[in-house]
Amino acid sequence: MAVLVAAAAVAPLVQQWLTNPDDQRLVDLDVYRTGGQMLLDGRPVYDYFTPAPQLLPFTYPPVAAMLATGLAAMSWETAQWAWTAGIFVALAVAVGFAFRRVLGGRYAPWVFAFLMVACTYLMPIRDQVRFGQVDILLVALCLADCVARRPWWPRGFLIGLATAVKLTPGVFLIYLLVTRQWRTLFMASFVTALLTLLPFAVVPQDAVGFWFGALLDSERLGANAATTNQSMRGMLIRLYMPDALTTVIWLALVAVVGWYGFRAAREAYRAGDGVRAVALVGLMAVLLSPVAWIHHLAWVVVVLGAIVGDGRDPVRLRVAAGVWLYYVVPVPWWGVSLKAAEIPVVSPVLGKIVQNGFGLGALALVWLLGWWLPKRRSAIPDAARQPADTL
Repeated sequence: MAVLVAAAAVAPLVQQWLTNPDDQRLVDLDVYRTGGQMLLDGRPVYDYFTPAPQLLPFTYPPVAAMLATGLAAMSWETAQWAWTAGIFVALAVAVGFAFRRVLGGRYAPWVFAFLMVACTYLMPIRDQVRFGQVDILLVALCLADCVARRPWWPRGFLIGLATAVKLTPGVFLIYLLVTRQWRTLFMASFVTALLTLLPFAVVPQDAVGFWFGALLDSERLGANAATTNQSMRGMLIRLYMPDALTTVIWLALVAVVGWYGFRAAREAYRAGDGVRAVALVGLMAVLLSPVAWIHHLAWVVVVLGAIVGDGRDPVRLRVAAGVWLYYVVPVPWWGVSLKAAEIPVVSPVLGKIVQNGFGLGALALVWLLGWWLPKRRSAIPDAARQPADTL
């Protein structure tokens, strides 16, 4: 019954995007299928674009195109439904691990259904369905690899797979390094290297085309100054400073935010709070990347799980509700509208801040997880606490 209620609650969202005009529907899934189809046809993956009006290139490593051949073998209708179902399976895995400390007792199915619906309507998750994106799958892979208590796979394997398919989960290799999880780091690095080198043996032309061509062209990902790019670099680009100055400031911010974020993640790991550690590293994947679209913020699901904890602290629950609401409403687009209003002084300044709202929010979440949450935990009497998650 809980599953049926959750399905009914998310059905309008699924119907909205799966009944869109065909050329506007799950456009990123079309990119994946096109990459797989190019391999099946023996054509260069990185020279082709999806059909008009989108004209989107394949931007992922060649092993992703190899995996996408299965999607290309399906009909377009079958691929849409299969991929959408996969998004919700991945979301269920992420919710199950991120909120596992509150998923106990007789009401657990209803709590899980509520959390599934709440997370589905987060804007980064809505965009997973809208575009047919892969990010929530990567979140589920990395989260499961880090916090599963008794994994049936070699720990590190899933992080390696995620990193090989899309480079941004590579921040978890840094996390494994700073937390000295040597065996897991070796496995993740081995899988990443294996899946990276495999295309050089199978599709060498495409492997060379990506690593020595497509990867170096950041504009291939889309307009870096677009509102949807909520990385620190994207926020700086929209200030329209000289390119050299933008680069210098960005690199300085990467060093400072990266140092703070990974240090906080290491402390969370040592405290046995695996979900909080993963949430911090996931935010690093967004903030430190040259380009991070709004749907990359699917890590907010893990952030919410870290804030909620065992669900006994009402202050943490209120903060989680505020974070949830913030990432449900289209804050960056409000900034665009505010800038267009042309109100003297207010529009250019406040509009720019609001336009960068999700990225600035991610920076605030790094502080909240790294400083406020440990302080809040230490303020709770020992008798009221549950044991922290163990890795």
